[in-house]
Amino acid sequence: MTAGRNNTETLSQHWCTPPKYVDVIREFFGGAIHLDPCSNCYSIVNATVEYSLPEVDGLHASWDYPTVFINPPYGRDRKRGTSILNWLQMAAFANRVHGADVLALVPVAPNTKHWKRYVFGAATAVAFLYDTRLKFLVDGKSGGKGAPMACAMVYWGTKYRRFERHFLPFGAVCDLRHLRGKPVGSGPQLELWTEQS
Repeated sequence: MTAGRNNTETLSQHWCTPPKYVDVIREFFGGAIHLDPCSNCYSIVNATVEYSLPEVDGLHASWDYPTVFINPPYGRDRKRGTSILNWLQMAAFANRVHGADVLALVPVAPNTKHWKRYVFGAATAVAFLYDTRLKFLVDGKSGGKGAPMACAMVYWGTKYRRFERHFLPFGAVCDLRHLRGKPVGSGPQLELWTEQS
């Protein structure tokens, strides 16, 4: 993840996935992460293909790979006019169009448009991570403050049981398959939530 968490030039923008999550992601994918479209010079993901700014904008390059992991920018990139919504849209697209298995490490934000459309309306499952303040590697180093928000691992793909088995030790896993393709946030969807509660 290279840009967007903080757009202030004096603060780091290289917030990298913690090793324990990289390990379980690689294991879930059967040993290989084929694409990391949000890489940076400090990343420990070591995907077969890595896109990083300014050389390659991951939102404008191919996601046609069997496995994709993204730890996208959490904030808005004013220069490019993009936000986390665009990354989650690409995750759903890569799964739907290319059949990719996609995992994304994102902040928990169920009240947002991007969660309603591309997580609840398109993803297979989500693991709400137990880490109260997930500690990202900052510029390749551990030991910094934890994230100021709860985080989740979102999955787009067909291997729900495998996802559950691998991520249940790290978070509360929820099956979202019954919501796929349904309009979230509209009247009928709100009734659906009421019926199931």
